[in-house]
Amino acid sequence: MSTTELNTTLTQLQSSPPPSPQKIASLLSTAKRQLLNLDALLPAPTTSPQLLGLARATLETGALLSIRLQDPDAFTRYFQQLLPFYELPPSSFKPAGDGQRSKVTGLYLLLLLTKGDYAGFHTVLEGLEVEMGGSTGAGLEEDKFIGYPVKLERWLMEGSYDRVWGATKREGVPGEEFGVFSEVLIGTIRSEIASCSEKAYPSLPIANAKNLLFLESEGSVVEFAQGRGWVVKDGRIYFPLQQGEGVRNEKEILVASGQVIENTIGYARELETIV
Repeated sequence: MSTTELNTTLTQLQSSPPPSPQKIASLLSTAKRQLLNLDALLPAPTTSPQLLGLARATLETGALLSIRLQDPDAFTRYFQQLLPFYELPPSSFKPAGDGQRSKVTGLYLLLLLTKGDYAGFHTVLEGLEVEMGGSTGAGLEEDKFIGYPVKLERWLMEGSYDRVWGATKREGVPGEEFGVFSEVLIGTIRSEIASCSEKAYPSLPIANAKNLLFLESEGSVVEFAQGRGWVVKDGRIYFPLQQGEGVRNEKEILVASGQVIENTIGYARELETIV
């Protein structure tokens, strides 16, 4: 089998505007069969530089399209298939270069953050640092795709959720595909803040909860509150007492609220007015 058919499939996958989701799924299945027939799913010493480049480009396209299809499991499988290609020097490919490795790797790091897999995140990061000759995370930040999840992870560890929120806005995201995982990450942060708020306060004004939870409108706050079983009444959200708790006194509320304040530095002033 020649590479002509695979080239045709790849061109269709990369067309603009992109094909329908159903067509993308069909084309990706076709591309994998073609790679298998060409014995190019894994790089081998006998694989030509041209075929190596075509195979890598096909798998990278599959990875990026899997994100548009909101299929993180498929994206992870593509990333794992790409690892043997990424272990080869750029000169092994024709045309020579790293392809879209930086973008795909940055997306994988962001996916690990959304899952809370910090061990996996640092394993990948340490591998990149070794490859770059001992460069630190600060050095990796110079790459706009890899630097994005590296910064987010650092801000998450600092509890600077406001900076994470700002970076996930459209103008702060380095590529369209990153927006998908960024929204998931914000959802994870929102749930964490909500859990802390339940322990910190008996109730909150809806207006304050909107800022605290990084929601766009008070209507979104009400919807979110109802989803968590909170009571919304007279412009306030009332949190249920945790199991086994009695009525919380002022000192307990102030102590617990410290955790929320610490984890939402950008909104500390608003929280102080609540307490």
